[in-house]
Amino acid sequence: MTAMAEPAPQQLASFTVPSEPGNERLALAQVAEAVAGTGLSPPRMERLKTAVAEAAMNAIEHGNASHPDMPVDVEVLRRGTDIEVTITDHGGAPATVGQAQEPDLTLKLVGGQGPRGWGLFLIRHMVDAMDVTTEGTRHTVRLVMRAAAPTAKEHSHESDL
Repeated sequence: MTAMAEPAPQQLASFTVPSEPGNERLALAQVAEAVAGTGLSPPRMERLKTAVAEAAMNAIEHGNASHPDMPVDVEVLRRGTDIEVTITDHGGAPATVGQAQEPDLTLKLVGGQGPRGWGLFLIRHMVDAMDVTTEGTRHTVRLVMRAAAPTAKEHSHESDL
């Protein structure tokens, strides 16, 4: 049995945005432009845009502490039918990565959890895969969205958007 070679990634875009509030909108617009025509359905495109905006906002606010001289790097790749977006800040490893408490709406409403903390939870539920890595001062969130037609289960969730 021979293994199939994984397709070489195709770079669709690579850019930076300054770490200033609101620049998450620039990131999502450039990612949306880069992946137009890749086969993402409109609901899946909206989910990807939401995840990109949230990850970029986290990189700007938490990773780079809104220092405009610290860029947020964004790269968009296509690997076969997968769209992969990486968002990297240069602020080092946040203390809560991997240890963040899962948000609980009931606890938040009664003051048992702070009002923040929805970012990674939201991102994780918007895309097909997400991982977070830190190398030195570079903190990267990698998002994967499959451009292939969604399964019946995915399709039923998209109608809920």
